[in-house]
Amino acid sequence: MNRFVRKAVLAAAIVAAPLFAATPALAATSGTPKKTAAVDTAAYEVEVVKLTNAERAKKGCPALRIDDRLVKAARAHSADMIQANFFSHTGSNGSNFVAREVAAGYPKNGASAENIAWGYRTPQEVVTGWMNSSGHRANILNCSSIAVGVGVVMKGSAPYWTQDFGRI
Repeated sequence: MNRFVRKAVLAAAIVAAPLFAATPALAATSGTPKKTAAVDTAAYEVEVVKLTNAERAKKGCPALRIDDRLVKAARAHSADMIQANFFSHTGSNGSNFVAREVAAGYPKNGASAENIAWGYRTPQEVVTGWMNSSGHRANILNCSSIAVGVGVVMKGSAPYWTQDFGRI
């Protein structure tokens, strides 16, 4: 996928995200990381957190800790996008990231932001893509976020990426 298409998809996701902030909470399906012959998605998830924390350190933000509830929400959303064949911050059931985090057990008042992406092959590529997008970069560099969950699910050889942030 060329850079223009990736940037257009990222831009559309940023623009659409605020439109769904008031979506009521609905249950989310659970996603499970899968290993393929070429990709260890759990290792990709950890690498995204490391790269994200490196970017935050440059700004003086504290490192994010991995929260299993946010990981569950992120994996479920990546899996949902693949299973229902869509790309959006709004789940196939109408849920937004807050509802998905709450469904995974995270406190509602702690949910802070979500980044999604597809078309990037590696953790470095996706974090670079997010850092080159003002809205995604703002989510990564929001020093009030202290927790993160990353969900990488494969569709063939193409990873779908979800990064959920929390303040608790």
